Amino acid sequence: MIQGSLLHSVSYSGSWGQHALSVEEFVDKAADLGYDGVMLMAKRPHLSVLDWDATALRRLRAKLESRGLSIACIAGYTNFTADLEHGDIPHREIQIRHVSDLAEMASELGGKLVRVFTGYESASATHHAQWKMVVGALREAARRAAQLGVTIGVQNHHDLACGYESLDDLILEVAEPNCRAMFDAWAPALHGADLAAAAARLACRSIHTTVANYQLRPRYKYVPELVNYEKRMPEIQAVPIDEGFIDYTAFFSALEAGGYSGTVAYEMCSPLRGGGGVGNLDCYARKFLKFMAAFRQTRTAHLT
Repeated sequence: MIQGSLLHSVSYSGSWGQHALSVEEFVDKAADLGYDGVMLMAKRPHLSVLDWDATALRRLRAKLESRGLSIACIAGYTNFTADLEHGDIPHREIQIRHVSDLAEMASELGGKLVRVFTGYESASATHHAQWKMVVGALREAARRAAQLGVTIGVQNHHDLACGYESLDDLILEVAEPNCRAMFDAWAPALHGADLAAAAARLACRSIHTTVANYQLRPRYKYVPELVNYEKRMPEIQAVPIDEGFIDYTAFFSALEAGGYSGTVAYEMCSPLRGGGGVGNLDCYARKFLKFMAAFRQTRTAHLT
């Protein structure tokens, strides 16, 4: 069963011009809205390793506890295939060390999970070489995190292993018990995959999922010589959880049926319909809580 509803701090980070809160202000916001816990963005303006020492982390942990919130996940931002054009720079070593630092932060805060990404595919190496690079980096990061009792969660976001079958392959090849999937519905939904089948396959390997919903907006380029429009790749517009094309009822149901017992976090990680004012952000965040309450009620009724 899904364990709690969390709010991702990226939602109130100002990253897309939306209303920005400090980490401490975000903790109060999540508690006031009624969330069970938080997922904290591990970069400025939030939980950067450059700004948060052990003393500051202890104060943050005390604040989380005083507001009754759990720290479910530290959200890292990695790209293990970065800058392959310059092989003399030890990017993998730098990022593995960064993930180790995030694991220490998670442990200081009383958490047990660090989110990472795989890598953006580069023209400077073969797909197979980049795959092995990512596998090796994840394996070493997981082994280092294991010493702190922390799990590494791989989100299907970057090019490598963003397909659900490939993510399954990746976790199997890393073969570390504390390297799990953080499987999200966003990528397979955009790929046109069978969302329920994807969730069923990854359920047993997943420990966390992050949620947002979207509507597709067609795009066109005017071609004057034809006095007509050329169809382009559609853009996606973030909308409230119950107004998008991703069927989260089917997704969550398939996860739970497959034995999933991890956490779920809501994020607002792109420009929202309605703008980035605090009132609109809060409205989206509240709608997610209502959606999850209705889902749990329906599932409970079904099981009884």
